[in-house]
Amino acid sequence: MSYAVKEMFLTLQGEGVQAGRRAVFARFTGCNLWSGLEKDRATAVCQFCDTDFVGMDGEGGGRFQDAKAFAEAVIAQWGRGEDSRFVVLTGGEPMLQVDDALIDALHNAGFEIAIESNGTLAVPRSIDWICISPKAGSETVQRSGDELKLVWPQRNSDWKTMQDWDFRNHLLQPMDARGDQAASDANLAAAIAFVQANPKWRLSLQTHKILGLA
Repeated sequence: MSYAVKEMFLTLQGEGVQAGRRAVFARFTGCNLWSGLEKDRATAVCQFCDTDFVGMDGEGGGRFQDAKAFAEAVIAQWGRGEDSRFVVLTGGEPMLQVDDALIDALHNAGFEIAIESNGTLAVPRSIDWICISPKAGSETVQRSGDELKLVWPQRNSDWKTMQDWDFRNHLLQPMDARGDQAASDANLAAAIAFVQANPKWRLSLQTHKILGLA
């Protein structure tokens, strides 16, 4: 199987429990909740995505013909040293492409694997760190993992039910209003108020944007 990747780069994890950790980010093309095209946003299940996952023209992007080639590219991005190797598989929706061969190749290369998924497709527990970000209007089938990251606010989000899902961490992340600073500030205030009222949840910020990282 080949893998279509928008971009692959070395950075720091910016969100969630693993924030601040050195990581290779591999962003897969494609998503099952939005085409990635602005003309389709208004009719998409997920209308607030702030990520470009269309095409294979980003830094380090391209089509990798097999799992070995993909793993070699991740190794090259990591650079020197074999300690604490960490790769984040993201998108788009990475589970449209991630398979056992890819997981095995990355593990054989010494990488701890994290995934950021919308949860509409089952995620193998062989992945070391499972982060699920549910989207209102979609069916979340992956209801267990290491980190549940709910973007807030979302209309019709069944967050009370999500509290009973089998996750070690429940995180609330303010929605990025894509250039509307007043709306972003309001979303941050709403997220802070939510966490103060619901202590099972913790606030997660997009620190990579604050730091000016990719």
